[in-house]
Amino acid sequence: MSRAETAVKYFDVYNCAQSTLAAYADDYGLEKDKALQAAVGFGGGIGRLQDVCGAVSAAVIVLGLASGFKEDDGRPKINAVYDTVRRFVAEFTREKGTIKCSDLLNCDLSSEEGQKYFKEHNLKEQCRSYVRLCCELLDAYIAEGDEPSKG
Repeated sequence: MSRAETAVKYFDVYNCAQSTLAAYADDYGLEKDKALQAAVGFGGGIGRLQDVCGAVSAAVIVLGLASGFKEDDGRPKINAVYDTVRRFVAEFTREKGTIKCSDLLNCDLSSEEGQKYFKEHNLKEQCRSYVRLCCELLDAYIAEGDEPSKG
């Protein structure tokens, strides 16, 4: 099963950020439970504030893990991670138009009405596509050696 398939399966139970990060946990020495804990607050665009998509936020964490950053690596490695994150965000934005949860879903998840709208219009399927895209982009970066540790 691909990481994207794993993340989409996890999305049946967990939020977008948790699903994305948990799909990569084993690859970077994280226990699945720790990944789920670390990512829980990023769902709904950070605590349902609908800012940056939770799947995108989790992907940024994965890019950081992929960088292999160590305490003494310093600014060059940090800048390499920033460059990769900007490329990742640009690719996601080209595909979906934005990384902002509120614009992706066009409803207010912080309200009861918005949550009802989300359910009635099956917007979870849209979110599922964002989780899938994040994993597909991450896998492409990793397969091409384009993660920050190679930059």
